[in-house]
Parts: sequence; structure tokens; C-alpha cells
Amino acid sequence: MIQFLTPIANLAGSWLDAKTTKQAAEAKLKLTEAEAKAKILLSEKTSVADWERIMAEGSQNSFKDEWLVGLFSIPLVLSFCGEWGRDIVSDGFTALESMPDWYQYTLGVIVAASFGVRSATKFFGGKR
Repeated sequence: MIQFLTPIANLAGSWLDAKTTKQAAEAKLKLTEAEAKAKILLSEKTSVADWERIMAEGSQNSFKDEWLVGLFSIPLVLSFCGEWGRDIVSDGFTALESMPDWYQYTLGVIVAASFGVRSATKFFGGKR
């Protein structure tokens, strides 16, 4: 009778071994996928950090940022200069509003590039 049980025990053992091997392979696949996703995220974050570092290094000897701060300060200062100053600011923004959309967007891109895309997207409600 024991000889009859031996093939059944071997079959059951083979089935358990196959099931265990399959589960191990699935676990390894999930781990490999998770590691690949982590590498992609790390690469993306590193690329963003590298780009920001390069842009910061490139603007160290540039007066562009100072010029833009001065330009954006003019309406602020004129707003405190009485009615004539507010009229100048209002007329200027009305003129800017009548400019083509592509020109307005280009100005926005210039400012965003100068001060950093991440800070601009945070200001305009984007999430980064």
C-alpha cells in the first residue's frame, strides 16, 4: 500500500514545488517592477535638479533677473504716485491686454524661465 502512496506523494510534492516557484517568480517580478519605477523617478528628479542647477549657474553673471525685477517694480511704484501714476499703470496694462495672446504667453515664458519654472508653476497653481 505504501508503494501506491509514493507516486501520489511525489506528485503532490511536485505540485507544491511548482506553486512555490511560481509565487517566487511573481514576487521577483513585482520587486523588479518596483525597482525600475524607483529608478525612473530618481532619474526624473535628478534631471530636474541638474537642469535647475545649470540654469542657476548660467544666470549668476546675468542682469536679466535684476532687469525683470525693476520692470515689474515700475507699476508698483507708480501706483503710489497719485492719480497720474495709477493712470499710467492702468493704460499700460490695458495696452498689454490688447496684445496678441502669443506675445502675452511669450512674456510669461520669459519670466518663468528667468525666475524658475518651478516657482512660476507654484505661483500659477501648478503642482511640482
